[in-house]
Amino acid sequence: MVDVGGKEATERRAVARAAVLMAPETAAAVARGDGPKGEVLGTARIAGIQAAKRTAELIPLCHPLALSFVDVRIEVADGRVDISAEARTTGPTGVEMEAMTAASVAALTIYDMVKGLERGVEITGLGLVEKTGGKSDWRRPG
Repeated sequence: MVDVGGKEATERRAVARAAVLMAPETAAAVARGDGPKGEVLGTARIAGIQAAKRTAELIPLCHPLALSFVDVRIEVADGRVDISAEARTTGPTGVEMEAMTAASVAALTIYDMVKGLERGVEITGLGLVEKTGGKSDWRRPG
């Protein structure tokens, strides 16, 4: 792991996103809470939050962080489910990996819960949207 012992503890925040593409009929079932394995959106939200808290166990060189906030927001549109994950901490290293892990695990959970309806579901667009704190702030253009 990188030595962050000499870095200043600052408030840090990161937001990541992902999308799950599917047939409009599958998205409608998700919106109704009518998946073959049960209610998809709440399950995916909790899975994403749990994943953020376990990022250091999943990604070998990530520092374990004391997260002060994690949220996963999910919106269903025609033929897609959009995921936004936010993580916050105060510390010497950022929370980008926690936000991206939350978004990716939420997306994987959605896939798992709808694969009985449709096998061609696709996860796309995983990426960091913005990060604040530390030496610099960053925001994805557009």
